[in-house]
Amino acid sequence: MEATEIRMKKGEPIDRALRRLKKKLDKEGTLKELRNRRHFEKPSEKKRRTARRRG
Repeated sequence: MEATEIRMKKGEPIDRALRRLKKKLDKEGTLKELRNRRHFEKPSEKKRRTARRRG
């Protein structure tokens, strides 16, 4: 996995740079993937979860 980077613009507040970083991470799906990989999920559990989501 590649590290996500943003370049701070000259005079840009930290708040705005963090917001841009969060948007970029969300767009790439990095945080979602990290949450999913936090604990190992057995293949049977994964199938059960996707089946519940579908219907």
